Amino acid sequence: MVEQGIWRIRTNRGFRDLYKDPDMVADITKKSLELVGHVVRMDQARIIKKIFESKPEGRRRTGKPRLRRMEDVGKDLREMKVKRWRHKAVDREEWESVIK
Repeated sequence: MVEQGIWRIRTNRGFRDLYKDPDMVADITKKSLELVGHVVRMDQARIIKKIFESKPEGRRRTGKPRLRRMEDVGKDLREMKVKRWRHKAVDREEWESVIK
């Protein structure tokens, strides 16, 4: 960002002021849940849906395990106290009410 002819790094506060959005983390979580709902409603023949529903086989590497998107989404939904989320994601209006 250029301010008075000097380049500087934009901070989270700068982004909040620029976009007038008080909570960027909530917006990112909302977009992630919208994407998961979209994938759940997809046709079974789509490759994205097959990858989404597949379970990786074999062993994971040693060390700190990588976070997977579904673990993160599941954690968000547990914090929101949403049960049977896959069933709710099929109905667009119900899923929209969950996301809000």
